[in-house]
Amino acid sequence: MSTLRPITTRSAGHRHGPITRLISPGAQGALTKPFVFLDYVEAPAGAGPRFGFHPHSGIATLTFPLTFDVEHEASTGQVDAVQRGGLEWVLAGEGVWHRGRVTSTEPVAGFQLWLSMPPSHELAEPHTRFIQPDEVPKAGPVTLLLGSHGHVASPLQTPLDVTLLWVELAAGQTWHYTPQVGQHVAWCFTQRGDVEVSGERLNRELAIFEEGEGALNFHAVTQCAFMLGLAVKHSNDLVLGTHSVHTSEQSLMAGQRRIAQIGEALRASGKL
Repeated sequence: MSTLRPITTRSAGHRHGPITRLISPGAQGALTKPFVFLDYVEAPAGAGPRFGFHPHSGIATLTFPLTFDVEHEASTGQVDAVQRGGLEWVLAGEGVWHRGRVTSTEPVAGFQLWLSMPPSHELAEPHTRFIQPDEVPKAGPVTLLLGSHGHVASPLQTPLDVTLLWVELAAGQTWHYTPQVGQHVAWCFTQRGDVEVSGERLNRELAIFEEGEGALNFHAVTQCAFMLGLAVKHSNDLVLGTHSVHTSEQSLMAGQRRIAQIGEALRASGKL
């Protein structure tokens, strides 16, 4: 019989204006890698943040806009739009600059997640993919963001063994989850409402579970929604740059060189 995982860490994060930092590479990311960064954004209508051109390397970013539409532009020249409930995936690889802006007028709520790439992909050619809401798989109370769940699989392919779920429960509903084999990393963030898991009640908190394969039982005290991330733990070191996460100093330097080259081209074109 599997045992339930206790919670080892709880945090409400650190809020700066509309952004709450829940996971960062230099702190909780050491426990949750390959999930190394998680921001939750919440703002009134018309007050959503604008993100000018900024660089990344060594990671992939996943943006999940719950309530708003977003336009995204990459330094590759690609411009795309994602509607609320869709997904924006950017494999930064060897280096990319991008920017985004909210294009709808409703209140803003959503997430951005970083995943640290393995050596095979941390210096890969950058690419982006945009998944519209009707392409995001659903199964009962679960919206599948990455990986697989039951008989459905995410259209986003990653080199990592990860599962990322968005779960919405009615008051009084119970939901049981058995992790996939080897996915010893597990965390959740309750975005709205109150949920009980592992004997603790969560509201607007990140919870990191003890490593293992124990089942997770969630009970909705009120109507609630939460993000649940699970993964085979990233075995590589986290070597940090300002906007980058790599597995070695050598790969970080390669990423920063490429970022500088792209930055020069953007300045020459008047975009920086």
